[in-house]
Amino acid sequence: MSAAQDPLLYARVETVLAGEIADGDLKVGDQLPTEDSLIARFGVSRITVRRAIQNLVSRRLVEIRRGKGTFVAAPKITQDLKELSGFVEDMHALGRKPTARVIGKETVNASATVARQLALTTGERVVRIRRVRLADGVPLSFDETYLPLEIGKKIIANNLRVEPIFSLLERKYDVPLIEAEYKLDAVGADNEVAKALGWTSTGTR
Repeated sequence: MSAAQDPLLYARVETVLAGEIADGDLKVGDQLPTEDSLIARFGVSRITVRRAIQNLVSRRLVEIRRGKGTFVAAPKITQDLKELSGFVEDMHALGRKPTARVIGKETVNASATVARQLALTTGERVVRIRRVRLADGVPLSFDETYLPLEIGKKIIANNLRVEPIFSLLERKYDVPLIEAEYKLDAVGADNEVAKALGWTSTGTR
């Protein structure tokens, strides 16, 4: 992958613009600077700027008006989060010791759902990380994490038993996490998940 296609470059441009929208420097209805202006400002290629803008469109922070330009969209109802907390932070706050058991780290083709969430093309190669999260040695959750290929390869080179992915992205690889979408559904555990969590087929340990 060329430097112009480095996901870290997309993330930097996207994060700065998203921050300016969140801070009110770019208000609802404001037109974003032209592609040429953004290229000069960030010192990146046109394809990087376009990918960053498309990511902002996917997040519904901006909208493209044909023949006019790109404008800041009306905001969704959001929660003001200064920092996203993950499993490790939550368990530490409860006075419990968090660890993880890595079930698998592999490169797979992105499904339509994964591609949409990562602003990629369906079938594009991504890294999938599957882990069981434990607190004081007791399995609490089965997690599947999907990451764009290049940053995913960097993440899986670390010790994911003890190093949180959130922290690695933000502190080691300078990829700020500024927005999260949480959805909770009750579903039956398939055999693989049940086995990983140490459950029987009835859902009990």
